[in-house]
Amino acid sequence: MSRPPYTEPTETDIAAVSEQLGREARGVVGIAARTADGSPTVVATAPRLQDGSPFPTFYYLCHPEAVAAASRLEAVGVMNEFNDLLAEDEAIRAQYARAHEQYIEDRNSVGEVPELAGVSAGGMPNRVKCLHALIGHALAAGPGVNPIGDLALERCGWSPSAEPAVTA
Repeated sequence: MSRPPYTEPTETDIAAVSEQLGREARGVVGIAARTADGSPTVVATAPRLQDGSPFPTFYYLCHPEAVAAASRLEAVGVMNEFNDLLAEDEAIRAQYARAHEQYIEDRNSVGEVPELAGVSAGGMPNRVKCLHALIGHALAAGPGVNPIGDLALERCGWSPSAEPAVTA
């Protein structure tokens, strides 16, 4: 089993992620995606946290602008549209099932947790439940792996290569 694509987190990365989340970052084993300026966007998280609890969301979206963009999509009901697409499009459904398997393989490369066997994130492989998780997977895995994550990323209007928003 090969190791998923991420870089080892530095102390600076962990501090940045903690600031992004507004709490101490837990279980971070890598930075799976970054913005053009190097800011962490997606973290790879241990499948079992230090307190012993299982944590299925291996790819965790942490960049505040990306999180907000995913939340906006969820608020307008895009998940229903994507669930309809899964029901109607056999090719998308098959690719989504492959994304589910790849997600589990990536997480298992860090550690297998029996409680998480067969469980990925975001509703995969049968439904769309959490666009945050699916966008995180799409950013970490790259285009063409998670079709729903790719569509959500395209629709949300946020890009990791975009200039950071100016805040007052």
